Amino acid sequence: PANATPPAHQAGDGWKEPITQMPMIWIPGGCYPMGCGPWTGTCDPDEKPVHQVCLKGFWIGKYEVTQGEWEEVIFDNPSFAQGHANLPIESVSWLDAKKFIQQLSSLNEKKYTFRLPTEAEWEYACRSGGKRQAYAGGDTLDSFAWFNEEWSVGHHPVAQKAPNGLGLYDMCGNVWEWTW
Repeated sequence: PANATPPAHQAGDGWKEPITQMPMIWIPGGCYPMGCGPWTGTCDPDEKPVHQVCLKGFWIGKYEVTQGEWEEVIFDNPSFAQGHANLPIESVSWLDAKKFIQQLSSLNEKKYTFRLPTEAEWEYACRSGGKRQAYAGGDTLDSFAWFNEEWSVGHHPVAQKAPNGLGLYDMCGNVWEWTW
C-alpha cells in the first residue's frame, strides 16, 4: 500500500502501520524519465515513449504485503503457495488488493488512509527515485531479485535479497505488484 499519512516525515524515514506493523518508507518527491529508455535494454511497446513525470512525496510498503499481514486484515489467505507468514500474498485480484486497503484504512479508524501506488509512483520507487536503472537496485538482478524460477519452486519470504537504493525490497521478482 502507498500514501499512508502518518506524522511529519523526512526522506528515508520509516513508519509502521499500527494494526499490522507493516513497515513503510518515505519516498521524497521528484521528477524522472518514466518509461523504458536506452538504459533498460528490451522494451515492450506499452512502456514507450519515455516521458518526464513529477511526483509529490509518498509512503510505500518496505516490501510486498505478506500473507501474515493480509490474514490480519482480511482473515483469509487465497495464496497458492501458503505455509509461512512472511511469504508475499499472491493470487489476489486488483479488487482484492483494493478491498485490503479499504479494510486497512477502516481498521485504522480512517486516521490513516491507504491506496495502491500509481504506476508512476511504483516505477519511481522501484528505480530508487527514478534513476536510470534497468531493474530495482541496479542493472543486474542477482543480488536483489528472484527470477528465472519455475512456478513449482514457489515464492520466497520477503526481504531476503538486497534492497534498492531507497531501502525497498522485492521491487523486482518474487511476485507481481498491483498499482492504482
